[in-house]
Amino acid sequence: MASEEGRRHRNLVPLAALINREMRSEKMEKPTVRYGCAAQSRKGEDYFLMKTDCQRIPGNSSSTFAILDGHNGNAAAIFTRENLLNHVLGAMPRGLGREEWLQALPRALVAGFVKTDKEFQSRGTEFGELTFSSFFFVSFNHICYALKLMHYIPILITSGETSGTTATFVIVDGWTVTAASVGDSRCILDTQGGAVSTLTVDHRLEENVEERERVTASGGEVGRLSIVGGAEIGPLRCWPGGLCLSRSIGDMDVGEFIVPIPYVKQVKLSNVGGRLIIASDGIWDALCSEMAAKSCRGLPAELAARQVVKEALRTRGLKDDTTCIVVDIIPPDNSIQPSTPPKKQNKLRALLFRKRSRDSVNKLSKKLSAIGIVEELFEEGSAMLAERLNQVMSNACCFSGCHTRRLGSEECPGQPTSGLFMCAVCQVDLAPSEGISVHAGSIFSTSSKPWQGPFLCADCRNKKDAMEGKRPSGIKVV
Repeated sequence: MASEEGRRHRNLVPLAALINREMRSEKMEKPTVRYGCAAQSRKGEDYFLMKTDCQRIPGNSSSTFAILDGHNGNAAAIFTRENLLNHVLGAMPRGLGREEWLQALPRALVAGFVKTDKEFQSRGTEFGELTFSSFFFVSFNHICYALKLMHYIPILITSGETSGTTATFVIVDGWTVTAASVGDSRCILDTQGGAVSTLTVDHRLEENVEERERVTASGGEVGRLSIVGGAEIGPLRCWPGGLCLSRSIGDMDVGEFIVPIPYVKQVKLSNVGGRLIIASDGIWDALCSEMAAKSCRGLPAELAARQVVKEALRTRGLKDDTTCIVVDIIPPDNSIQPSTPPKKQNKLRALLFRKRSRDSVNKLSKKLSAIGIVEELFEEGSAMLAERLNQVMSNACCFSGCHTRRLGSEECPGQPTSGLFMCAVCQVDLAPSEGISVHAGSIFSTSSKPWQGPFLCADCRNKKDAMEGKRPSGIKVV
């Protein structure tokens, strides 16, 4: 009896060993990420980012991919590629576990996009000299509009960059995919079951009724380009500026109702994985989402990206910069890349193989539809900065900017301390008397809850009011 009890004790595993075993198992279950990119340039304004070693916490990293489709020059796209990731990571609180980090990510993306836009635009107000080259890109309607309003709206003369860019920014962390976007570059998800879903929203005025209503409510005008005789041509544009998009980064020569606040969607894949296709409008003007996904199935990521670009050029020709990133999220037990389509077989063998293949695909589709391929964790597209910064994510604590503490401290929001306030957008420290709550009404009125965050510095509060049409933003003519 004693020996039996001794054997039972010898079979017990220490708690530390169990935890280590669990951690090793969790690591093994992390998917493999394979990616490839292809591009054809016409104007030289498309840029991309592929970074697989973004340190979320020491020893644990996520992968970041971005498409930046510039317009009116490439300066905004280059600046965004070099700074957006750092601004997003800088808006994340320190010391979070993985789940809390993912829950805080949507809000950090909003702050990062707005900070990138604010910093890029601030570069354009450092000089006061008028340049002809920038006038070349301003439409005749824009100049007329500026002259018409000159008697009551201040004109800001700068020599800064008037370029702008779309931004589709995707972070892959394990099985979780978070996509944030402004403009009309798109990210789609193709799952093993053959279902194609879109993780972004196009901010084209021609197609997005909600954005047209928001722009006009904020003081912009939406219409087509007028030519001699009063005829209207081309897509719907926002005036002043003549931009076809309602959201972008940069674009100093348009009103501030063209906002950099991204649509954000976060999903969790099942352990069958999936494929992301992130591309500029050079792809999407030629191919619908289903066609793009179908054109490259069965190919590894690098060849798949080339195939999507090739198919877009075959359909429409090279009329715009055309860039595509393909990201495969592959289960650990299936980390070998899919091979290219097999060579032709004899008819009997091919018929038998096709039947078995079709049967297995049908069984797999039923199984996947039963367990659910994609779990939606978060989705928000509001253009109101206060709403986005004030979003409460379940189980998340201590978001940056929504507190009266410094990042890295262990105190939770709402508990007064002697520490400094922090701007939720640009992460600068503020004295308690300087922080302006996003709950405040007009910048000139007192808030009923001035102690509640998130807080903004005066510059970010001015930008927020301008984006929401609460004050004239001025027409910036370069």
